[in-house]
Amino acid sequence: MDKLKREITDPVFENLLRCDEVLRLACTDQSGNLLINPIAKSIFFYVASHAPCHKKAVEIDIGISTASSSRNTDLLSAEYGKGQQGLNLIKKEVDPTNNRRQILSLTKKGKQLAKTMKNILYARMS
Repeated sequence: MDKLKREITDPVFENLLRCDEVLRLACTDQSGNLLINPIAKSIFFYVASHAPCHKKAVEIDIGISTASSSRNTDLLSAEYGKGQQGLNLIKKEVDPTNNRRQILSLTKKGKQLAKTMKNILYARMS
């Protein structure tokens, strides 16, 4: 039987894959269920790269509906729906200049996760 081809041919994408693994592990419950979805991942990356930012900017730039952004930012926040615990990666606050808007930023846990991912991305490649 042939050996599986596993040689790394692009270390940059290998590092991106490792970052995805870190995010998946941070968003997996004790039973092994993955709690994050692709849209929530995109929102996390957007907030990490634009924080603080308006929720409406996320909706426009990612191209998602208000309902989808609300559902996914709730998932990424400390509380998700009827008292369920969220992932606690972002915090949502009312914009003091316009109470109809929300400002998104990373929580301490979200900042630590982003830092871990940056360390992976910018690790020296041998």
